[in-house]
Amino acid sequence: MQESIPLQSWNMWAQYVAYGLAGIAVLIVLGHVLKLFITRDFKSKYDYINANEINLLWFASIAVISAVAFYANAFMQEISILWIFVRAFVTISMGLIIGVIVQNSLKFYYPFYVEKRLKKLRYRPRISPKSGKPMKLLSEEEEDVYLDEGMQAEEDVFSIDYDVWIDEDTGYTKIEKYSGHLHANQCPECNYQTMRVIKEELLKSPTNDEEGELEKYFNCGYCGYKTRKTVKVAKLQSATSEEAHV
Repeated sequence: MQESIPLQSWNMWAQYVAYGLAGIAVLIVLGHVLKLFITRDFKSKYDYINANEINLLWFASIAVISAVAFYANAFMQEISILWIFVRAFVTISMGLIIGVIVQNSLKFYYPFYVEKRLKKLRYRPRISPKSGKPMKLLSEEEEDVYLDEGMQAEEDVFSIDYDVWIDEDTGYTKIEKYSGHLHANQCPECNYQTMRVIKEELLKSPTNDEEGELEKYFNCGYCGYKTRKTVKVAKLQSATSEEAHV
């Protein structure tokens, strides 16, 4: 009788903990969905998804896995040192296996889905607050007149990418800032979305008359595949050409 009381207490509290953890997971997901629903600005929604979605799903997954682990051990009929050790070992092992599977899915497969959504958000037409009409996304050549020298320099070395939207009726402009190589590309070796830029080296500085050259070094975080690519850097704009654009 003395053993049954703590055993019943464990079963009861294990169920409570399981329900609590499951509730936390639901709140994380619902909070994320609600945040996406109330965020109307496409750029703000882009930044939020990019910075938080995968991490939030991982935290929710941990809560669910933990909830299942507690619930699976909430109906014990007997208790002994050996039985506790076996149950703990099996529970932790299964939890780790499932956790690794979920983590790898979020790390190597889910980014493909995220990238597609982010791309749609980035290029979805913005609505002008002045006229209420869709704005035009300027090309790389057209947008330079709206960027200062520092912004253009950031774009030239691919550290930052700027999108310039303009309301052609009112002249209202909106400049959005994106990381030049924040997201991983698909690795040609393993086909996972894990190829990132690890280093950039300026081989030839651009001048007013000639384009420059930049060497970009890539490394796959999954299979270790390495490669490099030489890209062109746009010519420098002289003061007279800038005035002509204005």
